Amino acid sequence: MTDASKKLEKPLNEWRELLSPEAYAILFREATEPPGTSELNHEHRAGTFVCAACNLPLFESAAKYESGTGWPSFFQAIEGRVGTKTDFRMILPRTEYHCIRCGGHHGHVFKDGPPPTGKRYCNNGKALVFVPEGEALPPLRD
Repeated sequence: MTDASKKLEKPLNEWRELLSPEAYAILFREATEPPGTSELNHEHRAGTFVCAACNLPLFESAAKYESGTGWPSFFQAIEGRVGTKTDFRMILPRTEYHCIRCGGHHGHVFKDGPPPTGKRYCNNGKALVFVPEGEALPPLRD
């Protein structure tokens, strides 16, 4: 079994071969999908949301909520699974978050979410894969 805490170093050309063009652009070029386009907006079953690049579980469905923004939103990530950095692309600073294992960009975290955290992890749907409860999680990619 691959260690989930170990940083995964993979050249960008290998990610490009593994992912759809849209997922690659979001995860490794920090693109954003149009609001309201993700099928995951309407995903309400119990389960786990994993990184579309390396398969690391990032969010549990119990932390998902409807934010009204057009992107899948969560009030809490699985502990130790996302890292953050400051993003100045919109002039005002925002907090970008990424998969701690592969470094893939997922979205931004804001301080306007519901209790108990008050956070809104606004995620690009193409950066995630949903695994319904009772189904095996995919193995972590090497």
